Amino acid sequence: MRSVYLDTSVLGRVLLDEPDTPAIRRELGQFERHVSSGLLSVELHRLGLRENVLALVSELLSGKVLIPVDAKILTAAETIAPPTVATLDAIHLATAVSLSSAGQLDALMTYDKQLATGAREHGIEVLAPS
Repeated sequence: MRSVYLDTSVLGRVLLDEPDTPAIRRELGQFERHVSSGLLSVELHRLGLRENVLALVSELLSGKVLIPVDAKILTAAETIAPPTVATLDAIHLATAVSLSSAGQLDALMTYDKQLATGAREHGIEVLAPS
């Protein structure tokens, strides 16, 4: 089963119906499993609240596998390389690296340059459909 990790920069674009939404949806169709950190739910709900599209968030998260943010992930995020990855993105990266190490991840989709660099540094294929 092909699996892709999604960070908030991806689903945030879909939530706000940005121009690259069709390309994102096409690329997502290439994967049977869409996975992310539980952090994604918090970030998308906050974005939905700010942009007055909160009602769309639950539908967008439907079918996504959300990995709980546990002590192991938080500890890994504290020191995960590279140090240029922002705090919340370090949680996403630590989650993706954990999945990749377990053979449960084929790619990571993001529009965040630092997160993309970090994922590549850990041997994860990065996608940014446009």
